[in-house]
Parts: sequence; structure tokens; C-alpha cells
Amino acid sequence: MAQSKIDQLLENLHQLQTQLEAEVQTLLEQKQAQFKYSLMKGRVTFENEIKKLHKAQRVNIFIYVFTARLGHLVSAPFIYSLIVPVILLDLAVTSYQAICFRIYAIPLVKRRDYIVIDRHRLVYLNYIEKMNCVYCGYGNGVLDYAREITARTELYWCPIKHARLSRASHEMSGNFVDYGDAEAYRSNLESIRKQIIELQD
Repeated sequence: MAQSKIDQLLENLHQLQTQLEAEVQTLLEQKQAQFKYSLMKGRVTFENEIKKLHKAQRVNIFIYVFTARLGHLVSAPFIYSLIVPVILLDLAVTSYQAICFRIYAIPLVKRRDYIVIDRHRLVYLNYIEKMNCVYCGYGNGVLDYAREITARTELYWCPIKHARLSRASHEMSGNFVDYGDAEAYRSNLESIRKQIIELQD
């Protein structure tokens, strides 16, 4: 009984996620009208009058640096040093899925769906702010991209729930077999693997 209630809650959660995505899309369209920009093939274009207003809001790069908090300046090398492992992670998971997912017949994760870099086109940002936005968009995008790849891998190789709760379980883990249920694992592994076909667009 408890399991069926969890299954129902997971289904409700999936439906709410779909509704949320639709609402967010509607809100984005409203924001496009409010801030007077259009989105064509992933590229944003602002109306000319808005570009002029934005340019007037840009903070001079020298003022930006010389008025920065000391802690921000000191922490910058530590923040930017993480670009090396992020790039290596990006290369590693991209290579991994390109080879292994084809062998396992797992649909490939589309990198462009996770790594979104567009804030650098905002003219009210100076070059440092634009660089920061590119870095954050790339870093967070790579982590989300890698998480989806590892989630699909887990669904294929190890679809077993953990003994204790995780605060950040991915949505596929709801269909995993219970921790300690050896019979269900052996009998359901192939059928669980077939769920991955549903991930295909």
C-alpha cells in the first residue's frame, strides 16, 4: 500500500513538473513582451530603444573593479580555477556517452538542452560581468548535463533505491527496485532498462 502511494505521488510530481514547465514558458513569453525582446533560433534581439537604455545602465569596468569588495577580488582566482575540472568533466562525460550509450542503446543526452549561454549578450553588463555569466552558465550547465548522463547510467546499471533518503534524488530513481529486494532486482532489471527508451525525444 505504501509503495502504491509513493508511485501515485511520483506520478503527481511528474504532472506538476509538466504544468510548471508550461507556466514557466508562458511567463517567459510575457517577459519577452515586457522587456521588448524576441527569441529566434536561440538568439535574443532587443529593440533599439531598449538597447540604448541598457547601455546607459552599464557600469564602467574600471569603476566596477575599483569599487569591488576585497573579498570578491581575493576569491576570484579560486572561483576561476574550477574551470579546469569543469572542462575535463564536460569532455569526459561527452566522450563516455558517445561511446557507451551507443553500446547500451541509451538515448544520448543533448548537451545544448543543459548548457545555456546567453546572458553575455546583455549590453547593460560590462565585460567582467559578461565573463562571469558565461562561466556560471557553462559551469552549472555542465553539472546538470553530467547529472543527466549519470542518472541514465544508473537506470541502466544499478536501478536500486538507497537504504537512506537522498535530498537530491533524480526523477528516474522512483522506478528503481527496493533496497534489499534481491528477487525483484534479478527479475525486473531488464524491464527497468527498457524504460530508458522512453527518454528518446
